[in-house]
Amino acid sequence: MPRKPRHEVADPAEVQVFHAVQRCVRRAFLCGEDHFTGQSFEHRRGWIRERLEFLASAFGIDCLTYTVLSNHLHLVLRSRPDVVAAWSDVEVAKRWLRLFPHRRKKDGSPETPTQPELDMIVNQPEVLAERRRRLSDVSWWMRCTAENIARRANREDECTGRFWEGRFKLQVLLDEASLLACAAYVDLNPIRAAIAETPEASDYTGAKDRIDDLAERADRTRVSTYQWERSRRRRRSGWMSPIEINEKNEKDDPVGPCLDSSGRRASEKGFLGVSLARYLELLDWTGRQLHVKKVGTIPDHLAPILSRIGLDAAGWCDVVSRFGRMFKRAAGTPESLTQEAIRSGQCWLCANENPLGMSSD
Repeated sequence: MPRKPRHEVADPAEVQVFHAVQRCVRRAFLCGEDHFTGQSFEHRRGWIRERLEFLASAFGIDCLTYTVLSNHLHLVLRSRPDVVAAWSDVEVAKRWLRLFPHRRKKDGSPETPTQPELDMIVNQPEVLAERRRRLSDVSWWMRCTAENIARRANREDECTGRFWEGRFKLQVLLDEASLLACAAYVDLNPIRAAIAETPEASDYTGAKDRIDDLAERADRTRVSTYQWERSRRRRRSGWMSPIEINEKNEKDDPVGPCLDSSGRRASEKGFLGVSLARYLELLDWTGRQLHVKKVGTIPDHLAPILSRIGLDAAGWCDVVSRFGRMFKRAAGTPESLTQEAIRSGQCWLCANENPLGMSSD
């Protein structure tokens, strides 16, 4: 059975969550240390992280977590057309011109757009509508990531040609169970690849950024983790979406955009029904189960977390360990996958019962 066209899978007009993977050409270590030549390209992983942080401040897309390895990267992204719809016409034009500026400074950063440059977008309704749509399009996010890194790498190597092996792979995550499994799979990638032994030692991952910020946190007694994740105090991870979502909080209105005021990300909406601390503990426990040389037991407080999303311990470990091999267009429970096959769009839970904050028809 042929795959669906990409535009039928990823609709910029719908709130969706995706797992995206982009690999280097021939899976060469173009972002790490080449074991054959001994040449190191580790600094390019920093390029990619910096680029992702920049894109998070311009697009109407939430980056939930990420991992940059030596020859590929993983991203968990949530498109937010509801956020883009809340932006003014001028805001849309400014953000687009940050991505594709008409003029640049000597250091390559975009110049502040002039009024005539803004008017070229704002005064043309068709162009404005297209720019607004693209700002919540995951394909444009990935394009802006891949093209920028490829150009910089080719310029550094004084060569031309492909840097990435082709189109990125994209997988739709249909429910919280698949999202939690995917996030854990992405954050544990360096451990599975024997690059690091613990999440706090896994460089260029969403988990590492969050752990680093937690270690620097000085107000643990005065502010809850929920509030801290939405503050401006997260130096390393403030551009990513918060972990915890709390529907009882008015800011986490299931049908609201939850606009972010820091300018570093699209929104303040979380994406899991567990706290940051519980997620990191679950990550640590799962990593112990996946590592053949380590033995661990299930902490008592993890059982409610797994049962809340309908998974037992053995099933959870099996889902996470096989996630990379199950790379299809969609991932989810049998019920959500059945509904996806019936409908042409995405089928989410009711807005008031959906911990991901997704809208439904």
